[in-house]
Amino acid sequence: MPAPFAALELAVAVRERASEAWAFQVLGEIAAVQGSSDFESASLYCERAKALAEELGLRPLLARCHLSIGRLYRRMRQRQQAEESLGVARAMFREMDMRFWLEQAEAEMRELA
Repeated sequence: MPAPFAALELAVAVRERASEAWAFQVLGEIAAVQGSSDFESASLYCERAKALAEELGLRPLLARCHLSIGRLYRRMRQRQQAEESLGVARAMFREMDMRFWLEQAEAEMRELA
């Protein structure tokens, strides 16, 4: 079993919801880089991570989820949804002074242009 799935199973088993959220995020990122055939899986994992992050108040993870979802929308050529998600990610990274990730979100926005 690949490590991200094992991490997810362990997090669920021990009721470590923050780790579960991060595991979903990692699974979404992995699915996203596997190509257009896995956009649906990537989206589902990222949305699940986002929901948990929001529920648990994990702002850095929540911002990362918005970035990942924005990237997915950009790759699927869904400009409006990409702009919305990336805009939220940029604002959150700016508020938290997370410069590295802010630069990543801004680079994705430039790709839309």
